[in-house]
Amino acid sequence: MLTPYLHNDLVEAGIDEAGRGCYAGPVFAAAVILPKDFFHPLLNDSKQLKEKQRDLLRPIIEKESIAFAVGQIENTEIDDINILQATYKAMHFAIDGLKKKPEILLIDGNRFKSYKTIPHQCIIKGDGKYASIAAASILAKTYRDAFMQRIHTAFPQYGWNKNKGYGTVFHRNAIEQLGLCRYHRKSFNILP
Repeated sequence: MLTPYLHNDLVEAGIDEAGRGCYAGPVFAAAVILPKDFFHPLLNDSKQLKEKQRDLLRPIIEKESIAFAVGQIENTEIDDINILQATYKAMHFAIDGLKKKPEILLIDGNRFKSYKTIPHQCIIKGDGKYASIAAASILAKTYRDAFMQRIHTAFPQYGWNKNKGYGTVFHRNAIEQLGLCRYHRKSFNILP
C-alpha cells in the first residue's frame, strides 16, 4: 500500500526516471504533484504493473494531478555527459515544466543533484512507497515506451516494440549482426 505523501503541509513533487539502463533511446524523467487525497487502487511502482495497467493510469494521473511534466535527454547527449548526469538533467527539465512550484522533491533512488533552492529527499525504492513517485514512474515509463514504439518503425530489426531498448538477447544479437544505429548509446560499450 502506497503512502499518499511524506509531508502533509508541503507541496510535494514525486520524481522518477525511466530508461537509465537501456542500450538505445533517450532517458526520460517525470515530476508529479498529486492532490493529498489522490487514490487509485492500481497505482504502484511502474515495474510492478503490466503495460495495459500503466497505459490506463497515465491519463488518470495527467487529469487528476495538480501538475505534471516530463523531461527527456537524447542518447547523443547521454554519450556526451554520461547517463547519471543525463538522468539528473532530465529530472531538472521535468521539474522546470511543472506549472506549480513544489516546496519539496521526493526523488526515487539514492542520489540527486540539487535543483535550485528546493529541498529534496532521496528515497530508495520510493516508487513502491509514495504515490507521487509511483505516478512519476508511470509517466516516465509510458512516455519512454511510446517514444521507443515510434522509433521502432524506422529500425524494426532491433525489436524495440518489445524490448524498449533494453539489452535483451534479441537486441544484443541484432547489434552483433547489424551494428549500432543513430539511437544507440555509443558510450555504453555495447558492441561485441
